[in-house]
Amino acid sequence: MKIATSAYPLDLLSSWAQYEDKISSWVAQAAEQNADLAVFPEYGAMELATLAGASVAADLEQSLNAVSERLADADALHKKLSIEYGVHILAASGPAVTSTRPVNRARLFTPQGGVGVQDKQIMTRFERDPWDVIGGGPLQVFDTSIGRIGILICYDCEFPLLGRALAACDILLVPSCTETLAGYWRVRIGAMARALEMQCVSVMSSVVGTADWSEAVDVSVGAGGIFAPPDRGFPETGVLSLGALNAAGWTMAEVDLRHIAKVRADGIVLGQKHWSEQSGRDDTAPIVDLR
Repeated sequence: MKIATSAYPLDLLSSWAQYEDKISSWVAQAAEQNADLAVFPEYGAMELATLAGASVAADLEQSLNAVSERLADADALHKKLSIEYGVHILAASGPAVTSTRPVNRARLFTPQGGVGVQDKQIMTRFERDPWDVIGGGPLQVFDTSIGRIGILICYDCEFPLLGRALAACDILLVPSCTETLAGYWRVRIGAMARALEMQCVSVMSSVVGTADWSEAVDVSVGAGGIFAPPDRGFPETGVLSLGALNAAGWTMAEVDLRHIAKVRADGIVLGQKHWSEQSGRDDTAPIVDLR
């Protein structure tokens, strides 16, 4: 299969038609390059807040609600494009208002009309305060016609036990939004580490560029990247494809999931099989006094 992952810039939108044209163009470009899966980034949906006006987009609390109100329309658009182009699409995540507080929600669309929803599990310091975005529903593995897909949104991919919960997936999607080079590297290192531990392909997407109309996503640093375990059938670096830093566009890679099955069964290392040989997940190593 062919995977396309995005380095996606946010726009100040003047109309819904402008957003529809933008997303349609991006999906069409991926489909023209024979992509089977197109991955948009974390908080890429924040540009929807600009449809409610500049003052709303600039206000943290108002922007959360404004995006949430538009997610149903955005989902209908992504579902239509997924079916039309025959491409699986991970839509850019955004705040979805619940009965308590908003969650950070990504949605996966299949050409068969299926829709999967995945919420971020662990909030960053900024999401906790001042946004007060909360963790959402449980982790899930989505069984699709192109393989089993798991999603760890940005910060989530820095926690190995969340990755372990998705051990059944062949493809791990890591939509991200990071404001510094250090933030980008934290997520990239996490994505590569999860590919190594889980013996799967991980796919990182990023928001890039400036959005001075927003306090939350005003500056974003990142790139698209597709990673694998450095084992038989994959590059020795573990890097299948890597986009240029802060350059908007798609990054593509051909992926043969038969190689995933092979490394899990008979790789140079057997991370999946050997995981249980570690200490229990709740164990803490004793402190041995050698002073």
